[in-house]
Amino acid sequence: MSVNRTELVAAIAEDAGLTKVQADAALSAFQKVLVESLAKGEAVKVTGLLSVERVERAARTGRNPRTGEEIQIPAGFGVKISAGSTLKKAVAK
Repeated sequence: MSVNRTELVAAIAEDAGLTKVQADAALSAFQKVLVESLAKGEAVKVTGLLSVERVERAARTGRNPRTGEEIQIPAGFGVKISAGSTLKKAVAK
């Protein structure tokens, strides 16, 4: 089971005493700040919840799964997400 954006907005609105429009705006703002920060190479840390950072990936040799042919994968960036202590405790229960 998963929570989609509509359900998440409704839950935030109820828990924070906001309207759904306000909760959606707050979630959109969080998303925008997260994306812009990572694009600049800045990590985003929400203490106890999670940390998100951009990581560099070196160029490497891969294999095409259909043909088995070796291919060169260029260097690039990825995203690393680490769970904070509060999140880890919630999952361990």
